[in-house]
Amino acid sequence: MALTHTWHDMVEDMRGEMHDIATITHVAPARQAFLMLWATFVVAPILFGVDKFAEVLTDNWAGYLAGWVNDLVPGTAQQAMYAVGVVEILAGVLVALAPRIGGYVVALWLAGIIVNLVSTGEYYDIALRDVGLLVAALALARLAATFHHREETT
Repeated sequence: MALTHTWHDMVEDMRGEMHDIATITHVAPARQAFLMLWATFVVAPILFGVDKFAEVLTDNWAGYLAGWVNDLVPGTAQQAMYAVGVVEILAGVLVALAPRIGGYVVALWLAGIIVNLVSTGEYYDIALRDVGLLVAALALARLAATFHHREETT
C-alpha cells in the first residue's frame, strides 16, 4: 500500500510540474528556473541515451571514449556506449521522479564525461560545455530542495 501511495505521489508531482510548465508565465521566477532545469535534465539525458542506439546526433559515439576508459571496460567501445546510453536514460528518469537526488547523479555523471573528454586530448570545447551543464545540474538539485514537493521534509 505504501508503494502504491508513493507511486501516486510521484505521478501527482509530475502532473504538478507539467501544469506549472504549461502555465510558466504565472509561476514565480525561482520556480520557473527550477522547471526549466528540471525539464532540460529529464529530456536531454534521455535523448542522448536513446541516441547512443539510434546515432542520429552523431554516427560515432564510440569515438568520444578515451582509450584508457575503453581499456577498463569489458567489450568494445560501441558496447560501452550502449551501456552509457542506458545509464543516461535512467538518469533522466531519476531526475523526473526525484530531481534533488537526480541532479547530483547527473552532475557526477557529467564530471566523469568531462574527465573522459579532457583525457582524450581533444574535445575541450565539449568538456567546457559539460562543465556548464554540471553547474546547472547542481543548481537543479539545490532548487529541488525548495520546489519539488515530495522531497520536502515535514
